Amino acid sequence: MGSLILKTLSAALLALPVLGGAALGAEDGKAIYERANCVGCHKWHGGGGGGYGGAALSLRGTQMDRDQLIEVIQCGRPGTRMPFHDKHAWSTVKCFGMDEKPSGDGAPSQAAEFLTPEEIASVADYVTANIKGKGKPDRADCVAFWGEGAKQCQSYK
Repeated sequence: MGSLILKTLSAALLALPVLGGAALGAEDGKAIYERANCVGCHKWHGGGGGGYGGAALSLRGTQMDRDQLIEVIQCGRPGTRMPFHDKHAWSTVKCFGMDEKPSGDGAPSQAAEFLTPEEIASVADYVTANIKGKGKPDRADCVAFWGEGAKQCQSYK
């Protein structure tokens, strides 16, 4: 009887990650990109430019790979208005090979909402799959982001 209980508990514990849900993917990253207000600076199309945070980097033209994107999302960008989204950034998560966060004007600010490591990776996957290396945004890009019939896409023919 004890062996049966132990086997049942072991099976239940092994199933927990599956019950918690599947890994996040690029489509989840799109929703997180919106929720974390990446669009505020990088725009829906990732082209960057002026925003309330200043002139944001174009994610369409970035040369960063997935790991570099993850680090920037986690840690922010020193000397810019890009905030850090990982609550452990600059403490238990080492950033850009530095032992401590820059001080003063060079210090990245804290994002309004922290993201989990899985959410950060999902945003990086979304940017890599749907924004990075793409040309000028077009109607198909707009519809993919906002949905068919969205007023934001009316200027695209």
